[in-house]
Amino acid sequence: MSTTEKRTGPTQDADTVSAARGAAAQRRGGGPPWMGAGQPVERAETFTPSAKRLVRRLAPERLGVLAVLALGVISVALNVIGPKILGHATDLIFAGIIGAQLPAGVTAAQAAAQARAAGNDTIATLIESQGVVPGQGIDFRALGLVLLGVILIYLGSSAFSYAQGYLLNGIVQRTVFHLRREVEDTINRLPLRYFDTRRRGEVLSRVTNDIDNVQQTLQQTMSQLLTSLLTIVGVLVMMFVISPLLSLVALVTIPVSLWLTRVIAKRSQKQFVAQWRTTGILNGHIEEAFTGHELVRVFGRRREVEAQFEVQNEALYQASFRAQFMSGIIMPSMMFIGNVNYVLVAVIGGLRVSSGAMSLGDVQAFIQYSRQFTQPLTQAASMANLLQSGVASAERVFELLDAEEETPDPAVPAVRSTRRGRVEFEHVSFRYQEDTPLITDLSLVAEPGQTVAIVGPTGAGKTTLVNLVLRFYELDGGRITLDGVDIAAMTRADLRSGIGMVLQDTWLFHGTIRDNIAYGRPGASEEEILAAARATYVDRFVRSLPLGYDTVIDEEGTGVSAGEKQLITIARAFLADPSLLILDEATSSVDTRTEVLVQRAMAALRTDRTSFVIAHRLSTIRDADLILVMEAGAIVEQGTHEQLLARDGAYARLYHAQFTAATTDH
Repeated sequence: MSTTEKRTGPTQDADTVSAARGAAAQRRGGGPPWMGAGQPVERAETFTPSAKRLVRRLAPERLGVLAVLALGVISVALNVIGPKILGHATDLIFAGIIGAQLPAGVTAAQAAAQARAAGNDTIATLIESQGVVPGQGIDFRALGLVLLGVILIYLGSSAFSYAQGYLLNGIVQRTVFHLRREVEDTINRLPLRYFDTRRRGEVLSRVTNDIDNVQQTLQQTMSQLLTSLLTIVGVLVMMFVISPLLSLVALVTIPVSLWLTRVIAKRSQKQFVAQWRTTGILNGHIEEAFTGHELVRVFGRRREVEAQFEVQNEALYQASFRAQFMSGIIMPSMMFIGNVNYVLVAVIGGLRVSSGAMSLGDVQAFIQYSRQFTQPLTQAASMANLLQSGVASAERVFELLDAEEETPDPAVPAVRSTRRGRVEFEHVSFRYQEDTPLITDLSLVAEPGQTVAIVGPTGAGKTTLVNLVLRFYELDGGRITLDGVDIAAMTRADLRSGIGMVLQDTWLFHGTIRDNIAYGRPGASEEEILAAARATYVDRFVRSLPLGYDTVIDEEGTGVSAGEKQLITIARAFLADPSLLILDEATSSVDTRTEVLVQRAMAALRTDRTSFVIAHRLSTIRDADLILVMEAGAIVEQGTHEQLLARDGAYARLYHAQFTAATTDH
């Protein structure tokens, strides 16, 4: 496509993008999991359908997902069984210590009977229940085998967890890779109407931040949530296997923890909202003050600005302190309840050991399980906000994917036999909104080599006219032909390959001046690039630059003036050598001296090709072969400059109003 400038819709709102990135960062943000409890998150309007659709995107990776599940189950199972085996090591040590203190040659029953006869019932119970062998100390061989087994179990759990993470990372990255590619393809198929009705920052946020948030959600929920749920189930099973009574005691504190977390989170959420609202006000004040820094100094308002900053900064301090303090209460409260639970388990467990109902190793294992149970429960709860946020982002991405796309190209497209640049509008009708007609029954012919100027007040439909030629919009009625071929019967790529366009808002990408000119025709030779630059007066100022054509500029054109940027875009169009040229307000943002060079460059560019020129400066189109005057989507006058002035109609009124105003101002 040789179109050198693209209309990208409304100006991008930097605040929208910044806010979207900030929100995404907060949703993904690090920090302890309990911190998310006080943070308001964007929730999906249709959570279940969007979540199911997101899960269905994992279908091509179903075997990998099953492998991740299997590895997760094995890893958690090994990790959960570790404390139980480690408890057996404690039993060996405890039995060895007691056995070493008893005389050899007697049985455990005899030793217990002797202890009971001496009034030591507790010791007798321990001898009978703990597998004590009188006269035998710690069996270090058996203890070593148990500890080696525990080490191997934990190593195996880590290995399976590593393999799970490796597979999961590949699954998520491939899924998001395909999602990004699908979004990119969809954006390229969306009509210009879609971007005209949405803020560019909003679309950008869906393509970048929302997809990143989906990736983070899939990565964390499929790993942490899966592991947490499996751990909760596994630990709960082991706790009930060891002692149903202690399990019920441990579970009593869970509702208390959840209730307390909910109460604190509900209060802290209000404080976080106040904090972020105050942050936004302060950031807006700072941005405003720095953007207008010179005016603030000129009008002597520096002290007032500083005073406003102090007030808003103090408000942010107070709001942030309350928000962080409230959310910070959650963790100490959870730790307190956990310690109460630990005391209850230790006391009741000790009583059970002394009564012979449990072994000391089982109590130790149970305490470890009770500690392990709280952590995954907290993680699973914290994942709820992340999951809501991720599904909300997925929903926004799916809305973009489901947007109505432009009509597909014909299966058997028409091809122009000649490329002369003859354009004809035949009773064309078009409207942006269903109930608001813009162009009605418009007919005109632009012959090859002609320069057709389009003038008229703002909103008359001038730019719409050329957008219809480029087929950025579909007609409501009539047809447009290019060299006798209906443009609707052509592929868009073939149509636009012969059209060059230069807009008022220049577009340059990060690269050298040579690269930006060559963008008009990939594969152009160095001589062709230089010839285009010389013909459009780019060579004049490039020679004065230290690096010449190797000078690097960015998308904002830093390092060159507005007029020089415009000349580069004209050189780009010249190199493309289109049969049809569209110039949309190409000189309105440059000074008078530069305008002369731009006019000369455009004159060279228009030679031997059909040109549509949209202009507000009527002095720039006096030499046009045909001038179209548009009002409310209709051509009210057409002719040459002299003919239209002599007619003393709409064009004459525009012309005299413009130059009378210019003379008065002067």
